[in-house]
Amino acid sequence: MTKQRVAVILGGRSGEHQVSITSARSVIEALDRERWEVVPIGISRTGNWLTPKETQADLDAGNREFATNGQPMLGAPEALAALASCDVAFPLVHGTNGEDGTLQGFLELAGIPYAGAGVAASAIGMDKALMKALFRESGIPVARYSVIRSWEYTLAPNDSMALIDESIGFPCFVKPANGGSSVGVSQARSREDLPEAFKAAFAYDDKAIVEQAVIGREVECSVLGNEYPEASIVGEIVPDRDFYDYDSKYAASSTTQLHIPAPITEGVARDIQRLAVRMYQVMGCEGYARVDFFLTSADRVLANEVNTIPGFTSISMYPKLWEASGLPYSQLLTRILELALSRHERRNNR
Repeated sequence: MTKQRVAVILGGRSGEHQVSITSARSVIEALDRERWEVVPIGISRTGNWLTPKETQADLDAGNREFATNGQPMLGAPEALAALASCDVAFPLVHGTNGEDGTLQGFLELAGIPYAGAGVAASAIGMDKALMKALFRESGIPVARYSVIRSWEYTLAPNDSMALIDESIGFPCFVKPANGGSSVGVSQARSREDLPEAFKAAFAYDDKAIVEQAVIGREVECSVLGNEYPEASIVGEIVPDRDFYDYDSKYAASSTTQLHIPAPITEGVARDIQRLAVRMYQVMGCEGYARVDFFLTSADRVLANEVNTIPGFTSISMYPKLWEASGLPYSQLLTRILELALSRHERRNNR
């Protein structure tokens, strides 16, 4: 079989820069080298593009973020030429300018097949306010929430806090509408906590989503496929603190537990799998995504969010759920890239 060249794009400008490099390092190591020739292309914290040689040098040095700054994208001919030479791209840039549809749109314009959700689904998946509005419109159960813009809060902070008092209550969570890995997320136990919570959220986005704190368990399901997506078994996250924040996810000291499969009944598991596929399809996802839920003590399932570029280390929930479902990590990566090539071919044959 002739090898195909795959551009693994990593790094980026968001607060999830280090998470992206960790995910990409794991993917690069696990890709089947008899099938794929890997071309790593890094993006610095300033948004500059690195050549494959520069990217690999930083990876070989074990850097958690790129020490090389590279060149602005339109002034990086070697990086762009390397990308153009590839058969398919695997974007692993989390957060802004990677997971929000902008990088996907660039790859569409360049005519390069790419793994994961398309432009619209990526943009919706990145904006929690748009995502939850779409779910609510589609009859998918979600927790109570409100959207507050930074200018609204600046002009009338008391009105914003009164709205939360009346429509959401406490405790609640304040999150940047656009973001991931729990960056900028705070729990507000009372009205007095809101100013600091909004300050943290607005540091990352001009729009914050304020969400009811659901008393329940956090469960997740991995979905894979284009026209006919399939759901993995269901897993549960048991955080080592009040909520699943950045340190609980990534700190070396974290004692967060992943239970795979989740200790739930077969009936509840089937309900979650069906809802995961529905959420995936409602958003128009293709390729792969992780779907997150809350499960109350009465076994009521509430949609939380769809993550279109989830963490992708070998110990991340997305690949671990598929491994437990019978699809090993390396084979999963090949399947994701095959789905990307298949989608591209289908669109070109319209």
